[in-house]
Amino acid sequence: MSSFKDVVGHKNIIKYIQNAVTAEAVSHAYILNGERGSGKKLLANLFAMSLQCQDRDEDGEACGKCQSCRQVLSGNQPDIIRVTHEKPNTISVDDIRVQVNDDIVIRPYSSKYKVYIIADADLMSVQAQNALLKTIEEPPSYAVILLLTANEDAFLPTILSRCVQLKLKPLKDSAVKEYLLETMGVKEQDADVYAAFARGNLGKAIH
Repeated sequence: MSSFKDVVGHKNIIKYIQNAVTAEAVSHAYILNGERGSGKKLLANLFAMSLQCQDRDEDGEACGKCQSCRQVLSGNQPDIIRVTHEKPNTISVDDIRVQVNDDIVIRPYSSKYKVYIIADADLMSVQAQNALLKTIEEPPSYAVILLLTANEDAFLPTILSRCVQLKLKPLKDSAVKEYLLETMGVKEQDADVYAAFARGNLGKAIH
């Protein structure tokens, strides 16, 4: 996993996250909204890692070396919960009740926060959203919920109104091209084609 410094673009969102972490002014719920491949999961993972880091720097950057960071990098940080769902196209009310609502009342195991990352959160049924809403309305002080979506219109207005919304905008073609050239070693003529095709979506360009 890279650091905030390695993320291409999204500087305003990164600065917002870093300021929230360093000032300890973290909200209980965020929506990271951007098309597939825009970097939502990377930013959510870095946000969670920074929140849980035991020795982050003055800019809110995780150290990558403490026990919590090592657990994150190995995929077993007990206070970062990635919500899963068995049905491919639906996050059910039971998924939210079991993995979020029933779990969130238990205090963090070893960290200051418990961070819940819900990928494809727009797949939540209306019942699932209403179940989550009860938790967002009265969350424990240590709870941080990150909803990742490519379609914020799928959320109930009550969910939207209670979350900080962070919208990932398309990158400049020049930034995508530079990444392809310098990081991936793509030939310049190919990088021009891929960057134009991707329309500011780095994940699409890499793919």
